[in-house]
Amino acid sequence: MMPKSSAGIKARFPGFIEPALATSIERSPRGERWIHEIKFDGYRVQVHLSNAQVKVFTRRGNDWTKRFDKIASDAWHIAAGSAVIDGEVVAPADDGTSDFSVLQNELKGRSTKIVLVAFDLLYLNGRDLRQLPLHQRKALLKSVVAETDVQFSESFEVDGPEMFKHACKTGLEGVVSKVRDSRYPQGRSNDWVKVTCRQRETLPIAGFAIKANRFDGIYIGRRRGDELIYAGKVDHGFTPDDANELQDRLKPLIRKSQPYKKRIAHKGVWVEPTVLAEIEYRAKSAEGKLRHPFFKGLRDDL
Repeated sequence: MMPKSSAGIKARFPGFIEPALATSIERSPRGERWIHEIKFDGYRVQVHLSNAQVKVFTRRGNDWTKRFDKIASDAWHIAAGSAVIDGEVVAPADDGTSDFSVLQNELKGRSTKIVLVAFDLLYLNGRDLRQLPLHQRKALLKSVVAETDVQFSESFEVDGPEMFKHACKTGLEGVVSKVRDSRYPQGRSNDWVKVTCRQRETLPIAGFAIKANRFDGIYIGRRRGDELIYAGKVDHGFTPDDANELQDRLKPLIRKSQPYKKRIAHKGVWVEPTVLAEIEYRAKSAEGKLRHPFFKGLRDDL
């Protein structure tokens, strides 16, 4: 199904569009104005199809078409002359879940396992759709990705807390809830909200530890204005390849002093805090220190 002439606003093909971002909340919302989607564990992307070319951009607008060659190839087959699709690149597991660390391992080679999960359509065949209600955009999206290897992210009109409970029970990342009739938001808004089953943050690496001449984890921080506050030491979740890659990335950034505002007692090899790590954890202290942190991967897309 293609959109009728009245669908959306006639417009030239856009450049990169600032993606809508979900606001974190503690409990999934209830009510008929909300629809709910599975929260996937991957790389947020924006796919552009125009002039017989496909480009894949990261959340920050970086062109990762070469890195996501399979995604570009899959998107080539959608039923549209021009389109902008909002979605997530994931590495699906056999049980239907997705895992960021598995995705990173897949991307170290020329992966054939990664998949684009499409959840919104911003532009189609010469028309800007961002002012249309979400449920209409999703109906158009479902039609253009049908019979391709692009996976459509279904929406569920069910009780939000019940869906969240089921998502966590089955090992999913969480739930994203969206106002059914909402326009496409610019940046972070309350029309899109999320609840995660496991807590996670992207934090800068301040240094790494060496014990008995072997890699022994990383020190992380949290930015408060221009200052870096200690957020803990992460010593779980690293494979031998992770340890080697981290040291290769961090050694050129070595500095003499700690980058933290307040010096800590730990010994480490300190670095400029420019490399970002994805960290999963159970809880954090009032001071912001993570408890039971687990390394999930580096974030080169941010």
